[in-house]
Order: sequence, then structure tokens, then C-alpha cells
Amino acid sequence: MSKDNKKVSRLNPENIPTPVGKYSHVTIIPKNSDIYAFSGQIGVDKNGNIPEDLNEQVQNTFKNIKRILESQNLTSDDVIKVNIWATEPLDWDFLYAEWENLFGQTYPSMTIGYIKALGLPKLKIEIEIWASKISDW
Repeated sequence: MSKDNKKVSRLNPENIPTPVGKYSHVTIIPKNSDIYAFSGQIGVDKNGNIPEDLNEQVQNTFKNIKRILESQNLTSDDVIKVNIWATEPLDWDFLYAEWENLFGQTYPSMTIGYIKALGLPKLKIEIEIWASKISDW
């Protein structure tokens, strides 16, 4: 498979097991790209409220990810890596609906971990993204 030097490429090599979820094993960043590292996004709404319900936090988190990408003139196609931390079991059907709403069928690389706590006691999920876009210079 040839690499496209103008955009992020994603693939799943045939010599390893297929992904167990909606992610790609390998993400290739083209030369002359700017790399964006974003702080973890949480389930806070625009008014600073953190809902008690995990799925509401998931929904807010994905809205915040979309907004932060837009703030840098990026799209979900530019996302190269997603790290998800949750303090309780995720409703995967709900999360994947939000995931596909943002990413469509072009899945970035992803890691998920369950942990005891996040930065604030009310938080149940935090999602960190990394993005890349070819430089215009």
C-alpha cells in the first residue's frame, strides 16, 4: 500500500489481528505536517456544568473535541491518535454512535483505559486527541 504524502493515512496490516473496535492500528503522518497535541477534553458543557450521567459526558466531550478542532481549522480527518480514559464501564453503542458521528468510517488510532479517577471527582471520561495537518508553507 502506497503512502499519500498529502494527507494522514490509516491502515491495518494483514499480519496482525484485525482491530477489536473502531480504530486503525497504524496512522501515518505526511512530511511537512504540523502536529497538534490537545489537552484532554472532558464532558463539561458550554456553561461549565458537568452532568452526572456518563453518556451526557460522552456527548459533551465529543462536542468539545469538534469545537477544539474547528478552533484550529482542523477536521476529524486530521486526528491521528485518540486516548480515552474512563472511570466506569462505557456504553460502547452510545460512544461508537458519537465516534462515528465525528469520524465517519475513517478511524484514527485509539487507546482506551479504565482508571480510578480523573482530575475532578465528577468527571467520568476524558478524551485526548492528537492531530496533524500538512503545512501550507
